[in-house]
Amino acid sequence: MLSITSQYLARYRHHTAGDRSGALLPVTGAQRRFVLVRSLDPSGRPDVVPMFFAFPHDTIDPERLRSAARRLAARHTALRSRPVVVRGTPVLRVGEPDVCVTRPASAPGERPADTLRRALAAWDPQGPPLRLFLARDDEGRKEDILAVVLDHAVCDGRSLARIVEDLGAAYAEDAGAARFSPEETQAELVAYREAVLLQLAAEDRAETPEAVAYWADRLRAVRAQAPPPRPGRVPDGTVPSGAAQAVLPAHDGGVPFPDLLDACRAAARTLYGPGHVVPLGYPWGGRPAGAEPVVGCFLNTVVFPATTGQDFAAEATADAWWDDLDRADAPFDAVVAGARSAGSGWTGSLDGLLTVDDDSRRPPLVLAGVEGREADVDGRQVRGPFAVSVTQGAEIRLRMVWDRAVLDDDTAHGAFDALTQVLCPSERAVN
Repeated sequence: MLSITSQYLARYRHHTAGDRSGALLPVTGAQRRFVLVRSLDPSGRPDVVPMFFAFPHDTIDPERLRSAARRLAARHTALRSRPVVVRGTPVLRVGEPDVCVTRPASAPGERPADTLRRALAAWDPQGPPLRLFLARDDEGRKEDILAVVLDHAVCDGRSLARIVEDLGAAYAEDAGAARFSPEETQAELVAYREAVLLQLAAEDRAETPEAVAYWADRLRAVRAQAPPPRPGRVPDGTVPSGAAQAVLPAHDGGVPFPDLLDACRAAARTLYGPGHVVPLGYPWGGRPAGAEPVVGCFLNTVVFPATTGQDFAAEATADAWWDDLDRADAPFDAVVAGARSAGSGWTGSLDGLLTVDDDSRRPPLVLAGVEGREADVDGRQVRGPFAVSVTQGAEIRLRMVWDRAVLDDDTAHGAFDALTQVLCPSERAVN
Protein backbone atom coordinates (compact mmCIF):
# COMPACT_ATOMS: atom_id res chain seq x y z
CA MET A 1 0.00 0.00 0.00
CA LEU A 2 1.33 3.43 -0.91
CA SER A 3 2.28 5.73 1.93
CA ILE A 4 0.41 9.00 2.45
CA THR A 5 3.52 10.83 1.22
CA SER A 6 3.69 8.73 -1.96
CA GLN A 7 -0.02 9.26 -2.58
CA TYR A 8 0.43 13.00 -2.16
CA LEU A 9 3.34 13.13 -4.61
CA ALA A 10 1.39 11.09 -7.15
CA ARG A 11 -1.55 13.52 -6.98
CA TYR A 12 0.78 16.52 -7.18
CA ARG A 13 2.53 15.18 -10.26
CA HIS A 14 -0.76 14.33 -11.91
CA HIS A 15 -2.12 17.85 -11.39
CA THR A 16 1.09 19.54 -12.59
CA ALA A 17 1.84 17.27 -15.55
CA GLY A 18 2.54 19.41 -18.58
CA ASP A 19 2.81 22.61 -16.54
CA ARG A 20 6.07 24.22 -17.58
CA SER A 21 5.56 27.45 -15.64
CA GLY A 22 6.83 25.93 -12.37
CA ALA A 23 4.26 28.06 -10.53
CA LEU A 24 2.93 25.17 -8.42
CA LEU A 25 5.34 23.62 -5.93
CA PRO A 26 4.91 20.55 -3.72
CA VAL A 27 4.53 20.97 0.03
CA THR A 28 6.17 19.15 2.92
CA GLY A 29 4.34 17.13 5.54
CA ALA A 30 4.64 20.09 7.91
CA GLN A 31 2.96 22.34 5.37
CA ARG A 32 0.21 19.79 4.78
CA ARG A 33 -0.56 19.95 8.49
CA PHE A 34 -0.92 23.73 8.46
CA VAL A 35 -3.11 23.62 5.35
CA LEU A 36 -5.29 20.97 7.03
CA VAL A 37 -5.62 22.97 10.26
CA ARG A 38 -6.58 26.04 8.26
CA SER A 39 -9.22 24.09 6.31
CA LEU A 40 -10.80 22.87 9.56
CA ASP A 41 -11.05 26.38 11.00
CA PRO A 42 -14.56 27.78 10.34
CA SER A 43 -13.04 31.17 9.51
CA GLY A 44 -10.26 29.73 7.35
CA ARG A 45 -7.77 31.40 9.70
CA PRO A 46 -4.16 30.30 9.08
CA ASP A 47 -1.48 30.03 11.74
CA VAL A 48 0.73 33.10 11.59
CA VAL A 49 4.17 33.74 13.09
CA PRO A 50 4.72 37.34 14.21
CA MET A 51 7.97 38.92 15.35
CA PHE A 52 7.80 42.32 17.04
CA PHE A 53 10.65 44.85 17.19
CA ALA A 54 10.64 48.31 18.78
CA PHE A 55 12.70 51.16 17.31
CA PRO A 56 13.03 54.80 18.36
CA HIS A 57 10.64 57.16 16.61
CA ASP A 58 11.47 57.90 12.96
CA THR A 59 14.23 55.27 12.76
CA ILE A 60 12.32 53.32 10.12
CA ASP A 61 11.81 54.65 6.61
CA PRO A 62 8.62 52.82 5.48
CA GLU A 63 9.42 53.02 1.77
CA ARG A 64 12.95 51.76 2.28
CA LEU A 65 11.57 48.97 4.48
CA ARG A 66 9.04 48.00 1.82
CA SER A 67 11.78 47.84 -0.81
CA ALA A 68 13.92 45.70 1.49
CA ALA A 69 11.04 43.35 2.25
CA ARG A 70 10.32 42.88 -1.44
CA ARG A 71 13.95 42.04 -2.12
CA LEU A 72 13.77 39.57 0.77
CA ALA A 73 10.69 37.91 -0.75
CA ALA A 74 12.33 37.85 -4.18
CA ARG A 75 15.33 36.10 -2.65
CA HIS A 76 13.31 33.32 -0.97
CA THR A 77 10.76 31.38 -2.99
CA ALA A 78 8.63 30.43 0.03
CA LEU A 79 8.12 34.10 0.98
CA ARG A 80 6.43 34.87 -2.33
CA SER A 81 4.33 31.68 -2.47
CA ARG A 82 0.82 31.20 -1.17
CA PRO A 83 -0.53 27.88 0.12
CA VAL A 84 -3.55 26.83 -1.96
CA VAL A 85 -5.49 23.63 -2.57
CA VAL A 86 -5.79 22.52 -6.21
CA ARG A 87 -8.42 19.80 -6.73
CA GLY A 88 -7.96 18.58 -3.19
CA THR A 89 -4.15 18.69 -3.28
CA PRO A 90 -2.19 21.24 -1.20
CA VAL A 91 0.50 23.13 -3.13
CA LEU A 92 2.39 26.42 -3.02
CA ARG A 93 1.56 28.86 -5.79
CA VAL A 94 4.60 31.00 -6.61
CA GLY A 95 3.88 34.66 -7.24
CA GLU A 96 5.51 38.05 -7.33
CA PRO A 97 7.20 39.43 -4.18
CA ASP A 98 4.15 41.45 -3.12
CA VAL A 99 4.99 42.86 0.33
CA CYS A 100 3.49 46.00 1.85
CA VAL A 101 4.29 48.00 4.97
CA THR A 102 0.98 48.96 6.57
CA ARG A 103 0.24 51.43 9.34
CA PRO A 104 -3.04 50.10 10.78
CA ALA A 105 -5.48 52.79 11.88
CA SER A 106 -5.62 53.15 15.64
CA ALA A 107 -8.47 54.40 17.80
CA PRO A 108 -7.89 57.46 20.00
CA GLY A 109 -5.80 56.46 23.00
CA GLU A 110 -5.31 52.93 21.73
CA ARG A 111 -2.04 51.22 22.63
CA PRO A 112 0.22 49.99 19.79
CA ALA A 113 -0.21 46.41 21.02
CA ASP A 114 -3.98 46.69 20.61
CA THR A 115 -3.59 48.14 17.13
CA LEU A 116 -1.26 45.35 16.02
CA ARG A 117 -3.43 42.68 17.63
CA ARG A 118 -6.42 43.88 15.60
CA ALA A 119 -4.34 43.91 12.42
CA LEU A 120 -3.27 40.30 12.93
CA ALA A 121 -6.81 39.19 13.80
CA ALA A 122 -7.97 40.65 10.47
CA TRP A 123 -5.35 38.66 8.49
CA ASP A 124 -6.71 37.90 5.00
CA PRO A 125 -5.77 34.30 4.13
CA GLN A 126 -5.80 35.22 0.43
CA GLY A 127 -3.07 37.83 0.84
CA PRO A 128 0.73 37.52 0.63
CA PRO A 129 2.47 35.22 3.14
CA LEU A 130 4.84 37.96 4.39
CA ARG A 131 3.43 41.24 5.72
CA LEU A 132 4.83 44.12 7.77
CA PHE A 133 2.90 46.41 10.11
CA LEU A 134 4.01 49.58 11.88
CA ALA A 135 2.36 51.05 14.99
CA ARG A 136 3.44 54.23 16.74
CA ASP A 137 3.72 54.61 20.51
CA ASP A 138 3.42 58.30 21.36
CA GLU A 139 2.54 57.82 25.03
CA GLY A 140 4.99 55.30 26.51
CA ARG A 141 8.51 54.64 25.26
CA LYS A 142 8.12 56.89 22.20
CA GLU A 143 8.80 54.02 19.82
CA ASP A 144 7.61 52.56 16.57
CA ILE A 145 6.68 48.87 16.85
CA LEU A 146 7.41 46.84 13.72
CA ALA A 147 5.59 43.52 13.26
CA VAL A 148 7.15 41.12 10.76
CA VAL A 149 4.45 38.50 10.22
CA LEU A 150 4.49 35.29 8.19
CA ASP A 151 2.04 32.55 7.32
CA HIS A 152 3.38 29.52 9.24
CA ALA A 153 2.91 27.38 6.12
CA VAL A 154 5.89 29.13 4.49
CA CYS A 155 8.33 29.21 7.41
CA ASP A 156 9.39 27.34 10.51
CA GLY A 157 11.34 28.40 13.57
CA ARG A 158 14.67 27.67 11.92
CA SER A 159 13.84 30.09 9.10
CA LEU A 160 13.19 33.07 11.35
CA ALA A 161 16.84 33.90 12.09
CA ARG A 162 17.64 33.87 8.35
CA ILE A 163 14.65 36.10 7.61
CA VAL A 164 15.66 38.64 10.27
CA GLU A 165 19.27 38.72 9.08
CA ASP A 166 18.36 39.02 5.40
CA LEU A 167 15.78 41.74 6.03
CA GLY A 168 18.37 43.81 7.90
CA ALA A 169 20.92 43.24 5.13
CA ALA A 170 18.42 44.23 2.43
CA TYR A 171 17.53 47.40 4.36
CA ALA A 172 21.23 48.29 4.54
CA GLU A 173 21.50 48.14 0.75
CA ASP A 174 20.87 51.12 -1.45
CA ALA A 175 17.10 51.57 -1.73
CA GLY A 176 17.45 51.37 -5.49
CA ALA A 177 19.50 48.17 -5.41
CA ALA A 178 18.58 45.70 -8.11
CA ARG A 179 16.50 42.69 -7.21
CA PHE A 180 17.60 39.19 -8.02
CA SER A 181 18.09 38.62 -11.71
CA PRO A 182 15.66 36.18 -13.41
CA GLU A 183 18.48 33.62 -13.50
CA GLU A 184 19.15 34.00 -9.75
CA THR A 185 15.44 33.81 -8.95
CA GLN A 186 15.07 30.64 -11.01
CA ALA A 187 18.13 29.06 -9.38
CA GLU A 188 16.71 29.72 -5.91
CA LEU A 189 13.35 28.26 -6.94
CA VAL A 190 15.08 25.11 -8.18
CA ALA A 191 17.00 24.83 -4.90
CA TYR A 192 13.78 25.25 -2.92
CA ARG A 193 11.91 22.65 -4.98
CA GLU A 194 14.81 20.20 -4.58
CA ALA A 195 14.84 20.73 -0.80
CA VAL A 196 11.11 19.97 -0.61
CA LEU A 197 11.47 16.86 -2.77
CA LEU A 198 14.35 15.65 -0.58
CA GLN A 199 12.20 16.28 2.49
CA LEU A 200 9.30 14.32 0.98
CA ALA A 201 11.65 11.46 0.12
CA ALA A 202 12.86 11.39 3.73
CA GLU A 203 9.27 11.43 4.99
CA ASP A 204 8.35 8.60 2.64
CA ARG A 205 11.24 6.50 3.93
CA ALA A 206 10.20 7.25 7.52
CA GLU A 207 6.57 6.31 6.91
CA THR A 208 7.15 2.58 7.28
CA PRO A 209 4.45 0.16 8.44
CA GLU A 210 6.52 -0.38 11.58
CA ALA A 211 6.69 3.35 12.36
CA VAL A 212 2.96 3.83 11.77
CA ALA A 213 2.20 0.83 13.99
CA TYR A 214 4.46 2.28 16.69
CA TRP A 215 2.62 5.59 16.70
CA ALA A 216 -0.75 3.85 16.55
CA ASP A 217 0.15 1.99 19.73
CA ARG A 218 1.59 5.11 21.42
CA LEU A 219 -1.49 7.18 20.68
CA ARG A 220 -4.15 4.50 21.11
CA ALA A 221 -5.24 5.96 24.44
CA VAL A 222 -5.58 9.50 23.06
CA ARG A 223 -9.29 9.82 22.56
CA ALA A 224 -11.61 12.76 22.14
CA GLN A 225 -11.38 14.33 25.59
CA ALA A 226 -14.08 16.28 27.30
CA PRO A 227 -12.73 19.84 27.18
CA PRO A 228 -11.89 21.71 30.37
CA PRO A 229 -14.75 23.74 31.88
CA ARG A 230 -15.61 26.51 29.47
CA PRO A 231 -16.04 29.88 31.16
CA GLY A 232 -18.33 30.99 28.34
CA ARG A 233 -17.64 33.76 25.89
CA VAL A 234 -14.68 36.05 26.39
CA PRO A 235 -16.04 39.20 28.10
CA ASP A 236 -16.23 42.35 26.02
CA GLY A 237 -13.03 44.35 26.25
CA THR A 238 -10.94 41.30 27.13
CA VAL A 239 -8.24 40.05 24.77
CA PRO A 240 -8.72 36.48 23.43
CA SER A 241 -5.78 34.91 25.27
CA GLY A 242 -4.06 35.11 28.62
CA ALA A 243 -0.34 34.83 29.34
CA ALA A 244 2.04 34.10 32.19
CA GLN A 245 5.82 34.13 32.25
CA ALA A 246 8.74 33.40 34.52
CA VAL A 247 12.52 33.69 34.43
CA LEU A 248 14.46 30.81 35.98
CA PRO A 249 18.17 30.27 36.61
CA ALA A 250 19.98 28.66 33.70
CA HIS A 251 21.14 25.06 33.85
CA ASP A 252 24.41 23.86 32.37
CA GLY A 253 23.49 22.77 28.88
CA GLY A 254 19.89 23.89 29.29
CA VAL A 255 16.89 21.97 30.59
CA PRO A 256 16.70 18.42 29.20
CA PHE A 257 13.78 18.10 26.81
CA PRO A 258 12.14 15.22 28.77
CA ASP A 259 12.02 17.52 31.81
CA LEU A 260 10.16 20.10 29.74
CA LEU A 261 7.69 17.42 28.64
CA ASP A 262 7.11 16.47 32.26
CA ALA A 263 6.59 20.12 33.16
CA CYS A 264 3.95 20.41 30.42
CA ARG A 265 2.41 17.20 31.70
CA ALA A 266 2.09 18.79 35.16
CA ALA A 267 0.33 21.76 33.58
CA ALA A 268 -2.00 19.43 31.67
CA ARG A 269 -2.88 17.58 34.89
CA THR A 270 -3.97 20.86 36.47
CA LEU A 271 -6.04 21.73 33.40
CA TYR A 272 -7.62 18.36 32.67
CA GLY A 273 -7.40 16.50 35.98
CA PRO A 274 -5.80 13.10 36.56
CA GLY A 275 -6.51 10.04 34.46
CA HIS A 276 -6.35 11.54 30.96
CA VAL A 277 -3.93 11.21 28.06
CA VAL A 278 -3.35 14.66 26.59
CA PRO A 279 -1.73 15.05 23.13
CA LEU A 280 1.15 17.54 23.33
CA GLY A 281 2.86 18.59 20.11
CA TYR A 282 6.37 19.85 19.58
CA PRO A 283 8.36 20.72 16.41
CA TRP A 284 11.33 18.52 15.61
CA GLY A 285 13.68 17.86 12.70
CA GLY A 286 15.60 19.96 10.24
CA ARG A 287 16.47 20.34 6.60
CA PRO A 288 17.02 17.05 4.73
CA ALA A 289 20.56 15.92 4.01
CA GLY A 290 21.94 17.42 0.83
CA ALA A 291 19.43 20.30 0.69
CA GLU A 292 20.36 23.94 0.40
CA PRO A 293 19.58 26.00 3.56
CA VAL A 294 16.43 27.48 2.04
CA VAL A 295 13.75 29.35 3.94
CA GLY A 296 10.64 27.20 4.30
CA CYS A 297 8.53 24.98 6.54
CA PHE A 298 10.28 21.66 7.19
CA LEU A 299 10.00 20.88 10.91
CA ASN A 300 7.64 18.00 11.65
CA THR A 301 5.18 18.13 14.56
CA VAL A 302 5.77 15.19 16.90
CA VAL A 303 3.06 14.13 19.35
CA PHE A 304 3.77 13.20 22.96
CA PRO A 305 0.88 11.42 24.70
CA ALA A 306 1.09 12.99 28.17
CA THR A 307 -0.59 10.97 30.89
CA THR A 308 -1.93 13.10 33.72
CA GLY A 309 -1.47 10.56 36.52
CA GLN A 310 -0.34 11.66 39.94
CA ASP A 311 3.19 10.26 39.70
CA PHE A 312 5.75 11.13 37.05
CA ALA A 313 8.75 8.96 36.24
CA ALA A 314 11.49 11.08 34.67
CA GLU A 315 13.43 8.07 33.41
CA ALA A 316 10.33 6.58 31.80
CA THR A 317 9.58 9.88 30.08
CA ALA A 318 13.14 10.08 28.76
CA ASP A 319 13.07 6.49 27.52
CA ALA A 320 9.75 6.98 25.73
CA TRP A 321 10.93 10.24 24.19
CA TRP A 322 14.11 8.67 22.84
CA ASP A 323 12.02 5.89 21.31
CA ASP A 324 9.77 8.54 19.76
CA LEU A 325 12.72 10.31 18.18
CA ASP A 326 13.60 7.14 16.26
CA ARG A 327 10.28 7.61 14.40
CA ALA A 328 10.03 11.41 14.57
CA ASP A 329 10.30 11.83 10.78
CA ALA A 330 6.98 10.10 10.14
CA PRO A 331 4.74 12.92 8.85
CA PHE A 332 2.00 14.17 11.13
CA ASP A 333 -0.92 13.20 8.87
CA ALA A 334 0.38 9.62 8.63
CA VAL A 335 0.62 9.46 12.43
CA VAL A 336 -2.97 10.70 12.80
CA ALA A 337 -4.21 8.18 10.22
CA GLY A 338 -2.35 5.36 11.98
CA ALA A 339 -3.80 6.28 15.37
CA ARG A 340 -7.33 6.43 14.03
CA SER A 341 -6.99 3.11 12.22
CA ALA A 342 -5.99 1.58 15.57
CA GLY A 343 -9.22 2.74 17.18
CA SER A 344 -8.24 6.04 18.74
CA GLY A 345 -10.86 8.75 18.67
CA TRP A 346 -8.19 11.39 18.23
CA THR A 347 -8.90 13.86 15.44
CA GLY A 348 -5.36 15.24 15.23
CA SER A 349 -5.99 18.35 17.33
CA LEU A 350 -3.39 19.21 19.96
CA ASP A 351 -4.29 20.20 23.51
CA GLY A 352 -0.87 21.73 24.15
CA LEU A 353 2.14 22.87 22.16
CA LEU A 354 5.77 23.12 23.36
CA THR A 355 8.44 25.11 21.53
CA VAL A 356 12.05 25.54 22.63
CA ASP A 357 14.39 28.24 21.37
CA ASP A 358 18.09 28.96 21.83
CA ASP A 359 18.75 32.58 22.75
CA SER A 360 22.04 32.52 20.83
CA ARG A 361 20.15 31.77 17.60
CA ARG A 362 17.84 34.77 17.88
CA PRO A 363 19.64 37.61 16.09
CA PRO A 364 18.34 41.14 16.60
CA LEU A 365 16.82 43.03 13.70
CA VAL A 366 19.19 45.84 12.77
CA LEU A 367 17.91 48.61 10.49
CA ALA A 368 20.37 51.29 9.38
CA GLY A 369 22.67 50.47 12.27
CA VAL A 370 19.93 50.64 14.94
CA GLU A 371 19.17 47.42 16.82
CA GLY A 372 15.49 46.81 17.45
CA ARG A 373 14.30 45.78 20.88
CA GLU A 374 12.36 42.54 20.76
CA ALA A 375 8.85 43.22 22.06
CA ASP A 376 5.84 41.12 23.12
CA VAL A 377 2.26 41.67 22.03
CA ASP A 378 0.01 39.64 24.31
CA GLY A 379 -3.60 38.67 23.82
CA ARG A 380 -3.39 37.23 20.30
CA GLN A 381 -5.54 34.27 19.33
CA VAL A 382 -4.24 30.84 20.33
CA ARG A 383 -4.87 27.80 18.15
CA GLY A 384 -5.19 25.29 21.01
CA PRO A 385 -6.07 25.39 24.70
CA PHE A 386 -2.50 26.25 25.76
CA ALA A 387 1.02 26.69 24.41
CA VAL A 388 4.35 26.84 26.22
CA SER A 389 7.51 28.47 24.86
CA VAL A 390 10.94 28.09 26.42
CA THR A 391 13.93 30.28 25.57
CA GLN A 392 17.25 29.00 26.90
CA GLY A 393 20.40 31.03 27.23
CA ALA A 394 22.01 32.92 30.11
CA GLU A 395 18.64 32.40 31.81
CA ILE A 396 15.56 30.31 31.12
CA ARG A 397 12.49 32.25 30.06
CA LEU A 398 9.19 30.38 30.33
CA ARG A 399 6.01 31.65 28.77
CA MET A 400 2.56 30.12 28.60
CA VAL A 401 -0.44 31.43 26.70
CA TRP A 402 -3.98 30.07 26.72
CA ASP A 403 -7.30 30.48 24.98
CA ARG A 404 -9.66 32.33 27.33
CA ALA A 405 -12.67 30.86 25.54
CA VAL A 406 -11.53 27.43 26.80
CA LEU A 407 -9.60 28.06 30.04
CA ASP A 408 -10.36 30.50 32.82
CA ASP A 409 -7.43 32.58 34.02
CA ASP A 410 -7.28 31.16 37.55
CA THR A 411 -7.02 27.58 36.29
CA ALA A 412 -4.43 28.55 33.68
CA HIS A 413 -2.28 30.39 36.21
CA GLY A 414 -2.43 27.31 38.44
CA ALA A 415 -1.25 25.19 35.54
CA PHE A 416 1.64 27.55 34.88
CA ASP A 417 2.64 27.42 38.55
CA ALA A 418 2.63 23.61 38.34
CA LEU A 419 4.81 23.75 35.23
CA THR A 420 7.28 26.13 36.86
CA GLN A 421 7.48 24.10 40.05
CA VAL A 422 8.57 21.00 38.14
CA LEU A 423 11.49 22.85 36.56
CA CYS A 424 12.55 24.87 39.59
CA PRO A 425 10.66 24.07 42.82
CA SER A 426 11.93 27.21 44.60
CA GLU A 427 10.60 29.56 41.94
CA ARG A 428 7.12 30.88 41.34
CA ALA A 429 5.64 32.36 38.22
CA VAL A 430 5.91 36.07 37.48
CA ASN A 431 2.68 36.94 35.68
